[in-house]
Amino acid sequence: MADQEFDLVVIGLGSAGMVAVDFATGLGVRVAAVDRDRPGGDCLWTGCVPSKTLLAEAAHRSGAPVQTGADLEAVWRRIHAVQEQIAGSDDSVERLRATGAEVYLGEAARLVAPHQVRVGSRTLRSRNILLCTGSRPVVPPIPGLAAAGFVTSSDFFAKPPPPGPLVFIGGGPISLELAQGMRRLGKEVTVLEVAPRVLPLEEPELVQRLLQVLRGEGVAIETDAEVLRVDGSPGALEVDALVRGERRQLPAAQLFVGAGRAPNVEGLGLEDLGVRLRPGGVAVDRALRTGVPGLFACGDVIGGYRFTHSAGHQAVQAVRGMFFPGMGRTPQLVPWCTFTDPQLAHAGLTEAEALQTRPKVRVWRSDLSHSDRARADGREVGEVRLVASGDRLVGAHILSPNAGEMIHEPALAISARLRVQSLSSLVHVYPTYSTSVGEAAALAAFERARRLRSRLSWWPL
Repeated sequence: MADQEFDLVVIGLGSAGMVAVDFATGLGVRVAAVDRDRPGGDCLWTGCVPSKTLLAEAAHRSGAPVQTGADLEAVWRRIHAVQEQIAGSDDSVERLRATGAEVYLGEAARLVAPHQVRVGSRTLRSRNILLCTGSRPVVPPIPGLAAAGFVTSSDFFAKPPPPGPLVFIGGGPISLELAQGMRRLGKEVTVLEVAPRVLPLEEPELVQRLLQVLRGEGVAIETDAEVLRVDGSPGALEVDALVRGERRQLPAAQLFVGAGRAPNVEGLGLEDLGVRLRPGGVAVDRALRTGVPGLFACGDVIGGYRFTHSAGHQAVQAVRGMFFPGMGRTPQLVPWCTFTDPQLAHAGLTEAEALQTRPKVRVWRSDLSHSDRARADGREVGEVRLVASGDRLVGAHILSPNAGEMIHEPALAISARLRVQSLSSLVHVYPTYSTSVGEAAALAAFERARRLRSRLSWWPL
């Protein structure tokens, strides 16, 4: 088949690829989009959308646990209905083609030369190529695991809901979110984390407060827990584990593996083109260039922050750099959130990180027990924590309902290198959880005011 000419070929139509197509076609360039499966990627089909729908359904049923398989099947139907709604609108092939992009689905793409992509019998020639091939779950080499059967985030929602107890291998955000959701839906759940603590990138004290909530709901969370072997078959599994030196056998109807992710770099022809790979994925510079002329990469395939929002932002920056050289740069600050209940959101440095790299570190806290909104909602477990170096805000950590919504205000302040006090100068709507952000910042402002008292001038009446 004759070669086809484009300005940009996007390989992979997940979070990064979809954004790249939208942005590039909006610039009026000729775009081809390739995916071996379907648009939407992990976020729509295996990650954010189904997991957050599960959490929403679990929250609606909180206090009235699901007791029957039919009830769980209704939850699964709701999850699939939300996915199909998005797939039929914002993430549809028809919408992509309406932007002017050429879309090729169901066939793998391979780079055969600089500026050339082979898709089936076609060769797509392009000034620029953007790799958005994402990542996949890592499966640890546990004896008996493959034979016994397990699920990962890739197929958890594609299978029927589990009939009995669940064991989660790995204590990352995905495992904790799903464990809490399934516990609220009436299932016994156990989380096994081989490391001494879960969520190691977060403020330890806030993690401990979150764990108290989860354990209080009946989520069993074990750290220093090594899985030695798995026996049985789906529906009747037994997990042999060493938990803080004690041998334990845990029954499970389903075993969920959440032990990290690996980049999808195989079969793309990268090595033949001299693309440099590192353990986290494709090596790129700050402009997301691979070193091969015209070849860029972004999202999970380059490692780093594997979040939907960072992938989409990187995609825009990559396209900017292609067509407006020098204008595309990867962001230095990426906020994130673990969507348990309460949520745990993160922007910038933790206190420990700041102490290693910054002078005069101070931490300002506002506990939700002092929030009128939290009191009214009966949701008083949580805290806003602001980390400052001198007067500059360098980190923010929020344990609260809606923490993922609240983190953007301090994240903007960190990015703009603002003083902590600037957050207190904004009038916050009352009563909201965000008022606690202003209250934490106000503590810094009050201290500064006390330091300035000696400079006050007084005039007689």
